[in-house]
Amino acid sequence: QVQLVESGGGLVQAGGSLRLSCAASRSLGSINAMGWYRQAPGKQRELVARITGDGNINYADSVKGRFTLSRDNTKNTVYLQMNNLKPEDTAAYYCHAVNVRSYWGQGTQVTVSS
Repeated sequence: QVQLVESGGGLVQAGGSLRLSCAASRSLGSINAMGWYRQAPGKQRELVARITGDGNINYADSVKGRFTLSRDNTKNTVYLQMNNLKPEDTAAYYCHAVNVRSYWGQGTQVTVSS
């Protein structure tokens, strides 16, 4: 079992920044992959960024150069630094972890105003 607790969402103007945090209930070393997905109203949930156990990071094309995924193994926490936010980044953001099975956080809302 892996519990995921997210924080850091909010309302920001276009061009602004936010940092999302996702704290896992167990060591990141025991988790195969961890990352962030997002879902806007009326759209499918999509991958934003993920990091595998060996440190490889993948980003959606739409966020490359603006978002940075990082992890702190001492805190069992993954971060998503989001810079130069755009209105189209508005969505509910969900932390996701894979360890034999799939786990999701409760979601945190990010709203970017134009």
